[in-house]
Amino acid sequence: MATRLATRRQAREWALQLLVQFDLNPPVDVEAGIDAFWDQQAELEREVLEDGPNRRTELFTSQDPQIQGSLAEMRGFTQDRVRGVWAGRQELDAKIEPYLRNWSIYRLGTVERNVLRLGVWELTNCPDIPTPIIVNEAIDLAKFFSETKSGRFVNGVLDSYAKAVRAPKAETFTPGA
Repeated sequence: MATRLATRRQAREWALQLLVQFDLNPPVDVEAGIDAFWDQQAELEREVLEDGPNRRTELFTSQDPQIQGSLAEMRGFTQDRVRGVWAGRQELDAKIEPYLRNWSIYRLGTVERNVLRLGVWELTNCPDIPTPIIVNEAIDLAKFFSETKSGRFVNGVLDSYAKAVRAPKAETFTPGA
């Protein structure tokens, strides 16, 4: 069976889970909250593995250096986003509000609010990640953790925001040249 490496998709799911948790129950110590989350993920994995070997779920408990390297990288990816979004949530909310069209950020569901915060944070702070990837990942998170129509809403807000703040990539070739 192929080894299971942590992915950016998984890292964004973890980030969203942490952000929703923090939004609903603000931590006194963000770092302690992040550490507790990782401990919980490892414990959940151990519980699943107690039911029998299942390499598809073995990530936190794997001894494979390649898997552990991937996990460390994606934990960093997750933590960068959580720290950045949580510390800048008021500024992010102010950036999002104009694109909500007659809605307030606090009228949104917790999942949608935090998906938008994460998406806007990435659009603002991660110029190396293409806009379509950021928007599509946010749509998928909203649909997975909330409902299908949330994906359409997130798409509309993030697409409008991205068009306003991110310049389109210049063409690398001239057609017909």
